[in-house]
Amino acid sequence: MRPNTISGRFAVLTTMFVVLAELFILLPSLAGFRLDYLESRMERAQIASLAVLATDESIALDLESELLATAGVLNVVLRRDDVRQLVLSSPIPGPIIATYDLRTEGVLQTIDDSLAALADRQNRVIRVIGAPVNQAGQLIEITIETAPLRLAMIDYGLRLLAVSAAFSILTAVLLFLAAQRLILVPIRRVISHMSAYASAPEDVRHIIIPDARLAELREAESALQSMQQTVTSSLKQKERMAQLGQAVAKISHDLRNILTTAQIFADRLEDSADPAVRRAAPKLVKSITRAVNLCETTLAFGKAEEPAPTLSRFPLATLATEVIEAETLAGEAAGQVEFLTDIPPSLTIRADRDQLYRVLANLSRNARQAIEATGQPGTIEIGAGETEDDWWIKVCDSGPGLPDRAREYLFKPFTGSTRRGGTGLGLTIADDLVRGHGGRLDLLRSDDEGSQFCIHIPRGLAMGADANR
Repeated sequence: MRPNTISGRFAVLTTMFVVLAELFILLPSLAGFRLDYLESRMERAQIASLAVLATDESIALDLESELLATAGVLNVVLRRDDVRQLVLSSPIPGPIIATYDLRTEGVLQTIDDSLAALADRQNRVIRVIGAPVNQAGQLIEITIETAPLRLAMIDYGLRLLAVSAAFSILTAVLLFLAAQRLILVPIRRVISHMSAYASAPEDVRHIIIPDARLAELREAESALQSMQQTVTSSLKQKERMAQLGQAVAKISHDLRNILTTAQIFADRLEDSADPAVRRAAPKLVKSITRAVNLCETTLAFGKAEEPAPTLSRFPLATLATEVIEAETLAGEAAGQVEFLTDIPPSLTIRADRDQLYRVLANLSRNARQAIEATGQPGTIEIGAGETEDDWWIKVCDSGPGLPDRAREYLFKPFTGSTRRGGTGLGLTIADDLVRGHGGRLDLLRSDDEGSQFCIHIPRGLAMGADANR
């Protein structure tokens, strides 16, 4: 049992408290024993004195010595009717060093006198004054030696220590065993569960089941169970995401080849005799190009994060128009969602055009799907502006707002979806792309009147890129 363990420290504390309790018991008991000892000597001396006073004649010296020895005193003085009378006397071996009046001694004074009597190893003579029993006079004085008193106190103290130590040791052992059973055993059980769980955190059989009787330990077990369930769920989710990532990478590899072929055929549409086809061909080519780039970045996702943005200057209004046209064509109910823009035509932004298109497309698509799910008409507005420090782009909608769970896990994959069957990847990808520009994506508002997101892209990144060109 080591002192740095709970068992060791509990044993040390128990020993300290037992010793402290012994002192609190021993000191008053010794004081009481001394007081009883002196009172018994005065009572014996009073009986011997009354026996002498009962005779009219003087007693022999040997009888007087025998009465004093039986009473355990040297001299006896009685005060009766205001007359002080030396009833029994014998030679005193030394001077009287102290006088104790038992009629006026308090508890603390009695304890202090008891300790002084134990500390003084020399045999001295003291005077003790008290009240006679049965009102047989006004007071009685006796003279005694301190050596017998000290020996009697030591003997009583040793016997008291032996008895109290036995009870204290028994109590300490019972307390120690109770602490082991009620506290240490449940703690060791929690530790064993933690060790077993650490060896295989994905195994749900190692999750602790709270069953402690103590409220505090049960709360600790419940907290541990909640933590283990969360960790196990997160590990399983990460494993599924890793498997999904591998599958997406394989699909993207084949899809890239298919889209590359489609891109070649789309290029030929620009030579079509049909004017409508020639007008639609550039948009189709751009869409396929974005799809090819997306496949390329998906293939790199397992090796690294989103690639660093390739910065270029472009008018933001043109990009927003492309996003709105794509979302208008993708809408399930024509005319249900109205798209608005509030972007100055002269506003030029420096960013990665394809990545920013994906950000706006994800935000607009989420807003459109939320409005369409209500079956009611609504609006989506893309606005923008600039300050000395950054460019800002706001995407506002009049939809039903985000649910509580979506707001809690807003930018976390597979947890922040706003619709049934969604994966929650749109906002995660948008947030990653914006942070790749050194900016941030904030949710400014989300309630019954709609939601409002704001993109901040700092100018510092753009200026640094310009300087490096």
